[in-house]
Amino acid sequence: MAIRLPIKFAERMKTMLEDQYELFVKSYELAPRAGIRVNTLKIEQDAFPEISPFELKSVPWCETGYYIAAGSKPGLHPFYHAGLYYVQEPSAMAPVELLEVEPGDYVLDLCAAPGGKSTQIAAKQQGSGILVTNDISTDRTKALAKNIEMYGVRNAVVLNESPDRIAESFPHYFNKVLIDAPCSGEGMFRKDEDMVRQWEQHSIERCVMMQRDILSTAAKLLAPGGRIVYSTCTFAPEENEAMIGEFLRKNPSFHVVPIPNGKGITSGHPEWINQMAETDEMQSLGLEPVYQNEDPQLYAQLQQTGRLWPHLIEGEGHFVAVLQHNGSSAQAEKGEEQVYVQSTIQTKDRNYSNQLKKKQKHMAAKQGGTKQRKRPDVPSVDPVTVFHEFVAEQLNIKLPGHTVMYGEKVYQTPVDPARLAGLRVIRAGWFMGSVKNGRFSPSQALASALRPEEAKRTIQLQIDNGEAVKYLKGDTLTAEEERLIKIGTASSKGYTLVCTQGYSLGWAKWQEGMLKNEYPAGWRWTSV
Repeated sequence: MAIRLPIKFAERMKTMLEDQYELFVKSYELAPRAGIRVNTLKIEQDAFPEISPFELKSVPWCETGYYIAAGSKPGLHPFYHAGLYYVQEPSAMAPVELLEVEPGDYVLDLCAAPGGKSTQIAAKQQGSGILVTNDISTDRTKALAKNIEMYGVRNAVVLNESPDRIAESFPHYFNKVLIDAPCSGEGMFRKDEDMVRQWEQHSIERCVMMQRDILSTAAKLLAPGGRIVYSTCTFAPEENEAMIGEFLRKNPSFHVVPIPNGKGITSGHPEWINQMAETDEMQSLGLEPVYQNEDPQLYAQLQQTGRLWPHLIEGEGHFVAVLQHNGSSAQAEKGEEQVYVQSTIQTKDRNYSNQLKKKQKHMAAKQGGTKQRKRPDVPSVDPVTVFHEFVAEQLNIKLPGHTVMYGEKVYQTPVDPARLAGLRVIRAGWFMGSVKNGRFSPSQALASALRPEEAKRTIQLQIDNGEAVKYLKGDTLTAEEERLIKIGTASSKGYTLVCTQGYSLGWAKWQEGMLKNEYPAGWRWTSV
């Protein structure tokens, strides 16, 4: 066996799996399966197989998911940089499918980094509704924000907060909540051998404490009639069936939605909780057994949770439970909120404009006290007006949400900005760009989410001759003026949306046959 499993883990799995244990152990001799998920914000699902650079095999539990051959290197293709697909472990695609997200839903991804499940949610929303995606780790939110931007998500707010702080600002706000809970990671041993080495440090006890708090807070975030999907990538029943059992005891207004049989997802095992009920570890966690003869209804509900096993499917180990609130699914009226949003935005815009005027006045006074040549007075400008002038001149789009500013940065936010006050906000919405010295500079996030017809000036780069890769590496390219695709009376000079095969990559500026590269250094193609 290529992976040496921890002795304590192996003994517990043998007790739990009994006659299936040998098959389970043999699965660790196999290489983990690689997978990608088509990003339907960018490309229709049926269109991707026609241009796919890889051989594809469908993932049974995810309509947009595909297995690809080992060694395919999906990150080394321009389509990856265009955000046409997300590289994702196949089992990890299941929880969002069971969340049953639809356009218009208000969704919270509570433990979201690096963002695979958030991009999956956003694709199902199709730009309609609200996505709040959060992670408590500041470092991990960097990858989360980048993935939200790379995959063209327009309706997401990215937070770096604790669940209880979010609940203070968004009480009973979301009709769908995803909890991809921090866990002991036993299901990832085959995929990531480092998880084996870290297993004893990431104790089940510590994970249970976090999971308990997260589940409790999620109930405060969910609107009446809403749905919570709880998932882990571990086999430990203390973190799975036992956590759901405890939650249902404390929250009788919820019930488990049965996960359909088939497609490789098998039933939960409440009997495993009882096997451990007499152990000191189980008792120290404060978890109770669930006996079929004492509480048959709860026992049956825990059987209706789901497990994905590496010896039964082409994927890693996961647990998933669908929790439905018994209340009405009617959403709260949003009319008054929309009026208040407009008032709040205007106030923020005025405040920022006043701050800019003060800064300009201070700089002018400072320059006047030096021997430097005095510069002409900089006229006062409204940064929001500057941004909207850019949109009118450069884009062919009706902006979603509401324009707000954080410092020099401009966002289109889908939520009432007042709800974000006091929270650690990484992205307040779709990041459009920055206004500085009276000029607007568009962001990579804006380019990534645009379709070619939404920009008044575009250029298509070829993959076969290598020019798309050269652009992604940051090179300056030559391009005849005739290659520019312009809408209406747009001139040739200025910001140009760079695309490949009809899908956006980023910005460039065309001038006199040269395409000046605006692709950000942190996004560039780094492999030879």
